[in-house]
Amino acid sequence: MDFTYVAYDRNRRVIKGKVSATNEGSANNILSASGFQVLNLKSKPGFLNSEKLNMSLSKVNPKEVIMFSRQMALLLSSGTDIVASLELLQTQVSDKELKKKLAEVATDIRGGSSLSNAMRKHPRVFPALYWRAISAGEKSGSMETVMRQMADYMEKRMLTTKKIKGALSYPIMVLVAAVVVIAIMVQFVIPTFSSLYDAFGASMPKAAKTLLDGSAWLKHNGLFIFIGAALLAGVGFAISKTHRGKYEIDRAMLRMPIIGRINNLNELARLCRTMALLFKVGLPLPEIMALSVQNTNNKIVAESIEGVQKDLIRGEGLSKPMAKRPFFLPLMVQMVEVGEETGNLDNTLATVAETYEVEADDKTAAAVGLIQPIMTVVLGGVVALLASTMVSAMYGMYGQIK
Repeated sequence: MDFTYVAYDRNRRVIKGKVSATNEGSANNILSASGFQVLNLKSKPGFLNSEKLNMSLSKVNPKEVIMFSRQMALLLSSGTDIVASLELLQTQVSDKELKKKLAEVATDIRGGSSLSNAMRKHPRVFPALYWRAISAGEKSGSMETVMRQMADYMEKRMLTTKKIKGALSYPIMVLVAAVVVIAIMVQFVIPTFSSLYDAFGASMPKAAKTLLDGSAWLKHNGLFIFIGAALLAGVGFAISKTHRGKYEIDRAMLRMPIIGRINNLNELARLCRTMALLFKVGLPLPEIMALSVQNTNNKIVAESIEGVQKDLIRGEGLSKPMAKRPFFLPLMVQMVEVGEETGNLDNTLATVAETYEVEADDKTAAAVGLIQPIMTVVLGGVVALLASTMVSAMYGMYGQIK
């Protein structure tokens, strides 16, 4: 598969290019052998990618990786060597895929590889952010500390995702239930009134006739509506897989009323957490920014971070390039400037992350609290309209029969 990369050459110039390799680890090895220091490496997305599909199917639960990291840190701090720790943890891991990967990592270490290079071969279990942090821990001799920091980082990110999903679950359940109820009424309940009116030869009230005609039309054209909706969904999916389509979707996600602000805050909180972690383990800022680009799926965010990275390499610092780009909110820019001046950037970024996480949680709760009554009123109104129309039709039929 093909990868795009940003790297330093032997003269410390930043260059961009493409390289073909079987996986990310192989691409890194090829570039390193050519004398490049990789800053950013990404696979080129395709519409259908069998390798990505297989990797997705074999994805390990983040909870398992968090537990592994904590236990590994405990074993290393107790003086157990790396291979023995991996072998011991293999017997305790319940996830079959993770057990398999740990066995392969242990085998590579016995063959002379470092832990970070062994993990590098398994990007779906140990992404670049993980193994590069481990590499920094190997150089500084603080592997167990880095392991704990990675576990804390992953746990906080997982909890944030869980909060968002939990907040949105109730409105989605209500919407699905309402759609099912309305579909049952349209499909089964409403048509029975039409047959009753035909049987008694009664004239139908206008509101009921409009409703019944609409129900009949939906029933008659349901297949065409379904096919049309499926085609639109297919076209939308295909567009979302293109670079331009993904770019515009990501832009819209950051500009939408209410939701856009929440997305912006969540992205900034994740970025601050990532930067704080990597700065604390001792990685240089250009490499931290490159890893931060890989750690986001939003192209607008990635573009902003890449712009900061380029200005940083040109010697403009960190806060000034951020101030040029609207994605970075004023609080973050000011706090980063303070962190640069005081030499306490990791703690400053961690504080900003906590501030944005609290604000994002509050705004998410407020948005969900606003959505729920609106949905209840709208869906209740639709059901009430259907019910009242049917009841009036029934009484109208009884009146004509008398």
